Amino acid sequence: MMKFIFYCLVAYFVFRLVSAWRKFGQPKKQERTPAPPTSGSGLMVRDDICQTYLPRENALREVIDGEERYFCSSECRRKCLEARKNNR
Repeated sequence: MMKFIFYCLVAYFVFRLVSAWRKFGQPKKQERTPAPPTSGSGLMVRDDICQTYLPRENALREVIDGEERYFCSSECRRKCLEARKNNR
């Protein structure tokens, strides 16, 4: 019985030695760092044509009748200007 316990302990220590040796040869895992915050204001604006919300920094800006309007694309901007011409 003592031989069995002795062999189990030897097997355990060999296992620990081999696993430590394998970890030693591998590069350390780098932890992910959070992305730095963007320099934008974080303010969201809505395109009145397609009802899409987008960051103000990415929007196309147009002043219409003294009011700032924001558009997600030149297509939405064009539609708004055409609708304004048709309503006159």
